[in-house]
Amino acid sequence: MKPNPEKRLDAFVKLGIELQKVIHRRSLKNDSFQQAILKSTGHNPWFTEENIFSAMEGISAMLDKKKLTDWINRYDFSQALPKKLTVGVIMAGNIPLVGFHDFMCVLLSGHRFLGKLSGQDKFLPVEVARLLTEIEPGFRSYIGFTEGVISDFDAVIATGSNNTSRYFEYYFKKYPSIIRGNRNSLAIVDGKESEEELMALSDDVFMYFGMGCRSVSKIYVPENYDFDRLVQSFRKWEHLKNHHKFFNNYEYQKAVLLVNQTPHFDTGYSIVKEDNQLASPLSVLHYETYDDFQIIQKYIESEKNNIQCIASRQELNHMFERSIKTGTTQNPGPEDYADGVDTIEFLLELK
Repeated sequence: MKPNPEKRLDAFVKLGIELQKVIHRRSLKNDSFQQAILKSTGHNPWFTEENIFSAMEGISAMLDKKKLTDWINRYDFSQALPKKLTVGVIMAGNIPLVGFHDFMCVLLSGHRFLGKLSGQDKFLPVEVARLLTEIEPGFRSYIGFTEGVISDFDAVIATGSNNTSRYFEYYFKKYPSIIRGNRNSLAIVDGKESEEELMALSDDVFMYFGMGCRSVSKIYVPENYDFDRLVQSFRKWEHLKNHHKFFNNYEYQKAVLLVNQTPHFDTGYSIVKEDNQLASPLSVLHYETYDDFQIIQKYIESEKNNIQCIASRQELNHMFERSIKTGTTQNPGPEDYADGVDTIEFLLELK
C-alpha cells in the first residue's frame, strides 16, 4: 500500500535520524550499513570513509523536519494525477549518494523510483533504500534498482557529463525528462575574509576531492591579492597527499606546469593557477583577478549554464545571484535543485 503524503515525509525525517545513528556507530563492522560502506571504499578509491560520512551528514541535515516541511509546503500535491508513474533515474557516481535528492523527490511526489545505479556507487543507494523501507514498508513496491539497461519507465531524470547528456537527450527524446550535464562552482574572495572563512572555503574546494558539481573549481580574487593566507588555509586538507590517486593527479599537473614554465602556487598537494576556465583539472584551483565586481558579474552571466553555485563572504551574497555563504556549497538544502530545475514541479506535472 502506498504511504500517504504525510507518512512519506515523516519516513524521510526518520531516515535522517537513522543516518545519524549510522554515523555515530561507525565502528560496528557487522552492521549492514557499515558493510555497504566497506564495500564502497574497496570498490571505488575516491569513496573514502571521510567522504561517505560527509555525504551522509549532509543528507541527514537536509532531512530536518522543518526544512522538509517548509520545502514541500510550497507545492500543491492535490493537483497531482492519481495515476502514479515510474520515473527512471540515471544516477551519477562522482560523489557518494549524489542521486539521493532525485530518489527523495520521486518518492515524495508519489511516483515509483527506478534507479540505474552508477558503477561507481552501487552499494550505498541500495542500503539507504533498505533503511527507508524498514522505516516505511509501504515504499517497498515503489523502489527498484538496476545495474543494466533501464526499461519500463514513463519519465527520466539523468545526470552525467556533457557528452553523456547529449546521448541522454537523444536516447530519451520521447520521454518527459530532466537531463543534467557538467557544472562547477565559483567563489568570490575580496581579501577581507577571516581565517575561519578561508578555512571554510577550503572545504568548498577540497571536499569530495573537488569532484562534485558544487565543488569550487575557480575563485575570483582582487588584483594584487596576497595568496599566502589562502594557501595556509588549505593546510586543513593536507592529508589529501596521502591519497595516491589524488596525489598522482597533482604530480602530473605540476609536471605539466613546470615543463611549460606556467606561473602557479604549489601547496605540496594542490595547485592554484591563473586561468579563465571555470572547470579545472583534479587537484587544481583556477583563479582570475578583478578590480571591479562588474567583471565578475559579466563572467557569471557568460557561464550561467555551467555554474552550479557561487560562494562568498556573507556580506557579499546579496551582490550575486545564487550566491551562498562560504563553506556551505556542499550542504545544499532540499530546495537547492541541481542546475536550478525544480524536480518536484517536473514530477507533479507528469501526465
